[in-house]
Amino acid sequence: MDQGRDLGVRLARGDDDALEECYALYGSSVLAYLRRLVGRDEAEDVLQRTFLDLWRHADRYDEGQSFSGWLFTIAHRRAVDHLRGRRPVVIPVEVLREMKGDDGRETAERFAWAADVRAALTQLPQEQRETIELAYFGDRTQREISRELAVPLGTVKARMARGTRALGGLLRANASFPSDMASERGGQ
Repeated sequence: MDQGRDLGVRLARGDDDALEECYALYGSSVLAYLRRLVGRDEAEDVLQRTFLDLWRHADRYDEGQSFSGWLFTIAHRRAVDHLRGRRPVVIPVEVLREMKGDDGRETAERFAWAADVRAALTQLPQEQRETIELAYFGDRTQREISRELAVPLGTVKARMARGTRALGGLLRANASFPSDMASERGGQ
């Protein structure tokens, strides 16, 4: 069972520790998602409401669905509720440009996917995780990473290759590839 589904099952059973683990694992990704919907100033309030609802309604979690998808759906609904309660209702143009469909499901799926990737990253060896995080989240080149970590460029390239291969395997094993990526990769 993948980490998210395990958390969902534990939450449904009323495990207090599962809520803390869920917040530690998904809190930053959900907060980033909410900032895009409601803005920086109000995102933390909506985040708290999201996790409160997650706790209150944990018994509704269905093991057959993606836990992160369920969590981001709750976040999306809390954000919509928050936006509806504001006067006047203003949604940033950037948010509208990125949303496809009437309800923003594609955006929520992207954030759920990002949360799954971050969760899978925690399962990689430290050197691979650090190299991948510097490259993708720190926006550094392989040469910059080589200098920063004081390792040869070839070592950085090898860590990146091994790490991304292992990451892909973890995501496939947990069935976390979004449907459009799976079709691009030949259904792998």
